Amino acid sequence: MDGQRSDGQRSDGRWLELADGVLARRHDELDLTTGLVLGTSAALVIDTRGDTAQGAELAAAVRAVTALPVVVALTHAHFDHCFGTAAFPGAPVYAQAGCAGALLATAAAQRAHWTRHYRDAGNTGSSGASGSSAAATADALAATVPVLPDHPVCARPASVHPLDLGGRVVQLVHPGPGHTGHDLVVHVPDAGVLFAGDLLENGAPPSFGPDSYRRDWAAAVGLLLEVGAAPAATGTRVFVPGHGDPLSPDEAAAQHADLLRIARTSDAVVPRAPSAKSLTR
Repeated sequence: MDGQRSDGQRSDGRWLELADGVLARRHDELDLTTGLVLGTSAALVIDTRGDTAQGAELAAAVRAVTALPVVVALTHAHFDHCFGTAAFPGAPVYAQAGCAGALLATAAAQRAHWTRHYRDAGNTGSSGASGSSAAATADALAATVPVLPDHPVCARPASVHPLDLGGRVVQLVHPGPGHTGHDLVVHVPDAGVLFAGDLLENGAPPSFGPDSYRRDWAAAVGLLLEVGAAPAATGTRVFVPGHGDPLSPDEAAAQHADLLRIARTSDAVVPRAPSAKSLTR
């Protein structure tokens, strides 16, 4: 189901089966990882990629797997995770309660910065992709108007919102401020899988921006590790980062230890509205 679309164009992604009915999709662009969780009555898509064209690629890949009605969950309001939501028309879009406001406040700046990034990459060949590919991404992003989430959940740190997909209940969890002030993770207890968004990364250090909480990030990851070890779970065996390949529990714990060291040595950071230049991942 990967590699070639019905229109003859190559798709930017491949599915990894993590457990029965739980898949991660690995994308070449920005090393992004999205997710798909199947129930008997609905399918949950976790993050929607970075523009309408990328979202359409993801939606087509989802439809190649399942015809179930789709529900969307966004892990946070950075463009590469949420600008593709228009490709899922009519789907309920869940996000932490602060996500819609953050997206509304920063979408224009994110779009302008990353459109310029891709145009420059197309001109210089510095993106690792062909110039025509980078230019096409710039055009798609410039034309994208992100859809705001319409189902705010988990207003308080450590709050949990159960989401019934039919035969399977997933947990939407706000572990507190970390990568942003509105991070949302998706726990699939029966499968032992947790989608962590950019609270965890594989292949790159955690991405600290002006909307990050350096001193709190480790506590947020500590909470999601506790969620994964809760008695109601089978024991989380796989942690899916927002970028890079899935992590083992030991790898997630090692990243937590790194974040604890950063928290101990960093100066206090007062979060503020992010600038366009600093919004990455």
